[in-house]
Amino acid sequence: MASKHFFLASAILAGTLAAVGLSQSGEKKAAQSSVVKTAKATSGPIERTLRVTGSTQARDYVSVAAPMMRGPDAGRALILIFLVKSGAMVKKGEMLAQIDGQSMKDHVDDLDALIIQAEADIKKRKAEQAIDWENLQQTLRVTKAEMEKAKLDLSASEVRFPIDQEILKMNVEELEAQQKEQLADLKTKQEAYKSEIRILEITKERHKRHRDRHTHDLERFTLYAPIEGLAVMQSIWRSGEMAQISQGDQIAPGQPFMKVVDPRSMQIEALVSQVAADDVRIGQEATVRFDAFPELLMKGKVHSIGALATGGFRQNNYLRTLPVRLAILGSDRRVIPDLSTSAEIVIERKDKAVLVPVEALQAHAGKRVVWVRKGDRYEPRDIRVGITSNTHAEIAEGLQAGEEVALEPPPVQQPKT
Repeated sequence: MASKHFFLASAILAGTLAAVGLSQSGEKKAAQSSVVKTAKATSGPIERTLRVTGSTQARDYVSVAAPMMRGPDAGRALILIFLVKSGAMVKKGEMLAQIDGQSMKDHVDDLDALIIQAEADIKKRKAEQAIDWENLQQTLRVTKAEMEKAKLDLSASEVRFPIDQEILKMNVEELEAQQKEQLADLKTKQEAYKSEIRILEITKERHKRHRDRHTHDLERFTLYAPIEGLAVMQSIWRSGEMAQISQGDQIAPGQPFMKVVDPRSMQIEALVSQVAADDVRIGQEATVRFDAFPELLMKGKVHSIGALATGGFRQNNYLRTLPVRLAILGSDRRVIPDLSTSAEIVIERKDKAVLVPVEALQAHAGKRVVWVRKGDRYEPRDIRVGITSNTHAEIAEGLQAGEEVALEPPPVQQPKT
């Protein structure tokens, strides 16, 4: 009898322990299944941004190029014997570069000698012409005297034989013709003299203009800063690689080799897709970041938007983009041209809004909802979403700040009994 009671008590105890174990396991599973990540709706500012990348450029700058030669030998190469350091701040009128002009100076000295020689040739020829003119005048005077003598002899021809009278008459006519010819030659000689002097003067003027061109070129061999700003060197192909122009390099006439940029007018030249460009407007604010200086943040604004979209290269030709320029507000000595940058353009902004993480936005019964916590349960609530950023969303209607929402779909909940 005692044995039966023992087995019965053992069975009852085992059943009780099993029931307790099952109950605890079920409660544990239910507790585990009801753990849902949540967050409280907050109130604060929100903005929707568009990220663009590009490089820095100066809006106000002056390109400095080697002078174009005016002299006849204008194709000569130019060697920089002085060059301001790249990245140096220069003032207006400060010397930027100087080109070696010694060979041209020697050439100008040779031209000065040619001009002096040309002046001497003119004086010499004028003296020779004066002597020649005097000889012509003397010949004319002799002819005139002979003609007067012949006329005098002809006036006494009554006492001579007819043959002698004809000879005297022919002699007078010959001398008159000779004098007339000599007078005509005087005018021709005067024109010839003027032409000879003019040719020599043109030669002299040609040498002078040649010299003046080189003198003008020499003056331009020293280049000065047209504005105050930052000196930025251009790059050239040297020894099989691209390198900045430096002192001692050889440049060609008209070749740009430097820019003087105003660091207060820096801007970003970027590209934005044709679809996203519909949201971009002139004057929109932006935050600018620099790859070379991660800690540097600067404010900016949209300065201009291109009118025509352009395609990419090769495979990306179908992708159309628009050029966008963002003006950088303020200045920093580290901001120079050709820095890679990114900018967050503020498309929309609201200073006070009810905010939830974007993970809280869920779909339920074909509607956009958030699951709001009510005690140990979650209820779906219809909402109207406003501005959405990368991390948060504005709830324009349907939710108040301070309410707790689920960040993931809650487990299937049993209706209350």
